[in-house]
Amino acid sequence: MELTWHGHSTWHVSVADTELLIDPFFQNPKTDVEPAELDPDYVLLTHGHADHVGDAGAFPDATLVAVPELAGYAEEQFGLEDAVAGMGMNLGGTVECGDAWVTMTQAAHTNGAETGHEHSLGVPAGFVVTDAEPTRESDPDATGFYHAGDTSLLPAMRDVVGRYLEPEFAALPAGDHFTMGPGQAAVAADWVDPDYAAPMHYDTFPPIEIDTADFEREVEAATDGVEPVVLDGDESFEL
Repeated sequence: MELTWHGHSTWHVSVADTELLIDPFFQNPKTDVEPAELDPDYVLLTHGHADHVGDAGAFPDATLVAVPELAGYAEEQFGLEDAVAGMGMNLGGTVECGDAWVTMTQAAHTNGAETGHEHSLGVPAGFVVTDAEPTRESDPDATGFYHAGDTSLLPAMRDVVGRYLEPEFAALPAGDHFTMGPGQAAVAADWVDPDYAAPMHYDTFPPIEIDTADFEREVEAATDGVEPVVLDGDESFEL
């Protein structure tokens, strides 16, 4: 599994021959990539804020993965008609996406469309992407990536994501103000207990500018052996 961070909360995940793009928003200072350079098979949306769906319309041929309310909105706004299984998915569900499995997890945040009209876009979410179907049978060769979405601390990080889904890599919002800051993100890393934890959702706007060294120190202080990983924009990590 190859993970590429394109700044903010935008991640490109390659699982064998399947390409997944999470929260496409390339209008951020960490990336030099243009959406036209990518051709994902699946676009995963955690919620409907503009800094998470801003470039979703660039991928009309991709299959959409989102909660039903957001899937309907994305079809209307961006022409993304091919929602997974012909509909959205929801919290706790797992769907097969080519060579990957996608499990939708809880996130604690708001979720509205900033269009001048009221749109209920359902609940915000996170995702765990795995290269094998998540079951209770132990599979030492399975690999998982947790994208927490925009969120505060949630007991489900410890009780569900860490305990049952067991991802090796966690991408955690750390910019503070709108989400967790470095300290709470470090607690999340402790609860999830991956091998690696990376900050995201920072430095895009002035209110969420941070010193990533704070994230590294907090993770090292809060966890037992989780390695903090701070990626440059458009940098990849082989998991």
